[in-house]
Amino acid sequence: MSTMHHPTMVACPTCGKPVAWLPENRFRPFCSERCKLIDLGAWASEDYNLPAVDDGPHEDDIHPRHH
Repeated sequence: MSTMHHPTMVACPTCGKPVAWLPENRFRPFCSERCKLIDLGAWASEDYNLPAVDDGPHEDDIHPRHH
């Protein structure tokens, strides 16, 4: 009895098309170079952003500088 190994499938972040997560897929997790470049363009034009994290008081908040 032979068992076939099915590759892990992921959704292309750009178009949602199923993509096999294999070393041969040089554009993974994208389905194509086109989708990869669309995503890169979105980052370059700052369409994506990360929320700021307030990590507590800063030195200037504790000891304000007087000019």
